Amino acid sequence: MGFDDYTIEVDEEHRHGKIFIHNNPNLIKENLPSILDSINHLVQLITKKENQPPAFFDVNNYRRERETIITELARAAARKAAATKEEISLPAMNSYERRIIHVELAGRPDVATESVGSGRSRYVVVRPIDENSPPKKEIKITEEAGDKI
Repeated sequence: MGFDDYTIEVDEEHRHGKIFIHNNPNLIKENLPSILDSINHLVQLITKKENQPPAFFDVNNYRRERETIITELARAAARKAAATKEEISLPAMNSYERRIIHVELAGRPDVATESVGSGRSRYVVVRPIDENSPPKKEIKITEEAGDKI
């Protein structure tokens, strides 16, 4: 990719890796999401061709930081939904990010989550659960074939 100053750490057991690109910080910062998506797309193609389980990489901790932001967003949406008794629609996200929200809020008895929409427009709705209503139903999370984790 033309970067000459980088570090790679690989956790073979968990099939995750970290790439730290040290040169061109402005270029990296501006293009980090597409760099991350491109690297992971190439890795998925290679693992599929070699009949190996999927592997994932993080670049400059972007994925880890994004997970933290999404987790905080999920908690804030749950607090707001519970307090206002209104549904909260979150921005469109990929299947991996939506899953983070579903998992984060699964243990909360006062809210339920549901993925709505299709394709790249799919998003999560956080709904308050009324104490007097029937118990929370388990929502089956299904992703469309075109979504990538």
